[in-house]
Amino acid sequence: MVKFIGLDLIANTPDVHGHTSTTTERLTQVVDSAVLFEELGFDGFAVGERHHAPFLSSSPPVILSHIAAVTSKIRLFTGVTLLSVLDPVRVAEDYGTVDHLSGGRLELIIGKGNGPEQTELFGVGRLEAWDTIRENYALLRQLWSDHKVTWSPTPGLTNVRSSPLVDAQAFPRPLQEKIRIWHGSATSEGSVELAAEFGDPIFSANAMNPITKYAELIRHYRAKWAEHGRNPVDALVGAGHIGLYVTRNSQEAREAYRPIYEQFVASVAQADHSLPGTRTDYDSYEDFLERGSALVGSPQEVIDKVGRYHEQFGYSLISVGGQPNGFTHTQFVDSLELFQSDVAPALRQTIADPPWPEPVVAPVRRGSLARV
Repeated sequence: MVKFIGLDLIANTPDVHGHTSTTTERLTQVVDSAVLFEELGFDGFAVGERHHAPFLSSSPPVILSHIAAVTSKIRLFTGVTLLSVLDPVRVAEDYGTVDHLSGGRLELIIGKGNGPEQTELFGVGRLEAWDTIRENYALLRQLWSDHKVTWSPTPGLTNVRSSPLVDAQAFPRPLQEKIRIWHGSATSEGSVELAAEFGDPIFSANAMNPITKYAELIRHYRAKWAEHGRNPVDALVGAGHIGLYVTRNSQEAREAYRPIYEQFVASVAQADHSLPGTRTDYDSYEDFLERGSALVGSPQEVIDKVGRYHEQFGYSLISVGGQPNGFTHTQFVDSLELFQSDVAPALRQTIADPPWPEPVVAPVRRGSLARV
């Protein structure tokens, strides 16, 4: 059966009424959402990583550790880990720790990221980031698989890690025998080629543009997968959907989501369009609903749209966003409940079940150890 996860990039912007949450309120909302997704029977929850305004997602290991403490079953994802600007030793240590605290529920989605601020913040050039992610990924794999690692940086490449390693080890080692690593991409053939080379799954951003651009990248991934002598059937694909709002009445859902779309258009207008994945070509709200990935409408409309995407992607892991900025908590919960009762069961009958890691330890809800 297809798997469904929640995703929150933790942007903190004014809602449609002009109200901006405090940092504490917004981070608390993320944790509460993860608990809600588990209670409603979703399969996982992901938090993003950005190092520039208006995002509060600069420390995903910290946030995931907190979520691990208040959940027991859902798998915990990053979306994405910016391996292009991070020290792989630090990544190995941080996420090895999170894997233990979560009982072996962690999965990484790695990526380069779009914002130029974050590459500059860490001293890595925007163009160099494509090379650093490949080098850093290879090192991360060694740190999680070899007993001791000897490694030297590529000469001439500016990287966060510039010093060599000699018989180095990263502790703690993950609880899982092998943490699954997905390669997240919106536009980069290099990212999906790296995934195909190592036999890893990919996760398509599937957010800003119509289906054709993302489908082309996924086909390229499967072609490269086959070139490495692998069966294309085994290539695992996940993808996000930019928004979710399901109601019994289609028109009600569409009208309620319109202010969210208008806010989205305003944010895109302020983006640096020299960056990949920051342009759209939607002519109107209606065009956005028709050709974009947002799942807005009645249960049957959402089922039909996911079916069209599955025909192009062949995906079996789907992420949906957190609470739309401007929706009430009741609207958010009602939409998720309707998705789980009327949408998810139908999709689970038609979309194949992806490989899904077994729990390393029995899930146990953490309780108080204080004396009574």
